[in-house]
Amino acid sequence: MDTSREGTLKDPRAPTICMKISNWAFHVCSMIVRFAFQLIYGKKGEKMPDISDPILLESASSLAKKIRKQELTSVQVMEAFIKRIYDVNPLLNCMVDERFKDALLEAKAADDLIKSGKYTEKQLAIEKPFLGVAISTKDCIAVKGMLNTSGLYSRRDYRASEDADAIALMRNAGAIPFALTNVSEVCMWWESNNVVHGRTRNPYDTNRIVGGSSGGEGCMQAAAASPLGLGSDIGGSIRMPAFFNGIFGHKPSKNVVSNKGQFPQPFTEEQYSFLGIGPMVRHAEDLRPILKIIAGEKAEQLNLDEPVDLSKLKYFYQENDGGGRYVSEVDHDIVDGIHRIVKHLKTKFNVPVKQMQIEEFRQSAALWFANMKDDSGYGFERQLGNLKTSINPYTEMLKWFFGAKHTFIGLLTAMLDKAQCQYGSPKYHHLVKKRNKLRADMEELLGNNGVLIYPTHPTVAPYHIEPLFRAINFSYTGIVNVLGFPATSVPLGKLGSEGLPIGVQIIANCNQDRLCLAVAEELEKAFGGWVRPQISI
Repeated sequence: MDTSREGTLKDPRAPTICMKISNWAFHVCSMIVRFAFQLIYGKKGEKMPDISDPILLESASSLAKKIRKQELTSVQVMEAFIKRIYDVNPLLNCMVDERFKDALLEAKAADDLIKSGKYTEKQLAIEKPFLGVAISTKDCIAVKGMLNTSGLYSRRDYRASEDADAIALMRNAGAIPFALTNVSEVCMWWESNNVVHGRTRNPYDTNRIVGGSSGGEGCMQAAAASPLGLGSDIGGSIRMPAFFNGIFGHKPSKNVVSNKGQFPQPFTEEQYSFLGIGPMVRHAEDLRPILKIIAGEKAEQLNLDEPVDLSKLKYFYQENDGGGRYVSEVDHDIVDGIHRIVKHLKTKFNVPVKQMQIEEFRQSAALWFANMKDDSGYGFERQLGNLKTSINPYTEMLKWFFGAKHTFIGLLTAMLDKAQCQYGSPKYHHLVKKRNKLRADMEELLGNNGVLIYPTHPTVAPYHIEPLFRAINFSYTGIVNVLGFPATSVPLGKLGSEGLPIGVQIIANCNQDRLCLAVAEELEKAFGGWVRPQISI
């Protein structure tokens, strides 16, 4: 295949010699750190329990249909997933709270409603498309009566008094909340670990991370312990866990899905536009109907029912960010996956797939950090103080050595927060202007029928704690948030050379989510999507 550079969006700033040397040093250090972690962890982690019930392999849409047709009962489905949680959670630690008793009662009520004949099967499919299907979500999205800690010690006993808007909409569609999943502290790190619930482990290798902040949800889905889930994403918190756990995850276009009911809430309209609640599932066919529900009245902006002719789309791809500072090189397995996608699209649809080198992507981290700044006064110190007070991260770090109430990375982030580009500074205005220019250029490039194939993350799931040494790798997803575009993380079937999932993200223009979802469905058909755990049925 031709890998020559065919398109570019140029940044006038080329990497300096010093930047090249620092990047070289970073890559050498990363190799040393990786070798050290390999020695520490040794062989692959513990094996996940086999799947013994075929119900666990079904898509949420398929289960809903079978429940409506009375081929399965909601109680049967609920019991199957509850049992699966009991099987896997002692090993993986993905679930942190449950309402199994109430969920089973609600499942019985769903079965009774179907048997009553009050609604036809067709009416149920339209009005309550996920009737009787269990749903899980992360511990920062409110579910009435369940924990809502966001991994913060001071909120360890806090329970939600009402549902988040997205959960309420899923309830109205018949879904039954039954489990809550783990997050990183205050949802601002990409390993799901906190002092309230501990660390979540990857189902493909328990020595590896699940990502964050929706890492527990990504793990839950990959382990087939929930039919469908919701995550939230302000810098990659849906897409990174989806990638590391080999499932599908979609970050919607800006301002489409309500963020009401999350903790912490965004502090400005700009930050609100970066954050998005979206579906996390094993099967691509579930993405579209869930997004249509949680978008509520704004779903019409997305035209999700409009057919997508994949042969008429414009396809672009980029293999890496062009050499971002302190960002890992992209794994060969991921680049190979992109090449396989390009070959498939060219062969099946007889369309050109243009290689891009969008130079501004090299500054993705700087653009994300700057555009996340605001004048609210609610910095990370205040978030760690439950928005009631600002902690002293230096004092708390001393306490950390004797008994932690915060994670090390949470305190370190608070310390470094003020060292970043500050709101209102000349650098801030420069980077906001650069973001706006990049957004305009990409809007012109993608139009209303273009998609960009881009790595979700430069490496497969790292070892636990290793993200501390690769902190800026989130930039591959973060840049999409500050642009406001939709993006879908898509697994590519087979596991990579390290026995871990590989995949890509599909990015489209604002409100063109249906293009991402259509391409995701096509790639699942072509490459297999989610890799199922061992089965013994």
